Amino acid sequence: QVQVVESGGGLVQAGGSLRLSCAASGRTFSRYHMGWFRQNSGQDREFVAAMRWNGENTYTEDYTDAVKGRFTISRDNAKNTLYLQMDSLKPEDTAVYYCKATYDGKDNWGQGTQVTVSS
Repeated sequence: QVQVVESGGGLVQAGGSLRLSCAASGRTFSRYHMGWFRQNSGQDREFVAAMRWNGENTYTEDYTDAVKGRFTISRDNAKNTLYLQMDSLKPEDTAVYYCKATYDGKDNWGQGTQVTVSS
């Protein structure tokens, strides 16, 4: 089982930036499909961004429309870490952010990190 741990959340003013990190265990991190999701209380968890492994050392990036141009997903395979750089944050970005690592057909979730954007 892949262990996933998020960090980097916090309180920021609108227009500010945060960088989330997601550390995943395992020796084949470079082959994991990795993604960020977010959820507010009483709402469904929603997709934010993903980097999907295409084979060899290539990945496909994908973003939900609400964050395109403001958020950037990246990964450092040497550190088994996924990042989400969040710029120009808006109050509606407030949520618990979750990281998901998918490998061998199995999804592995972290415990989440709270991001709060004040207006």
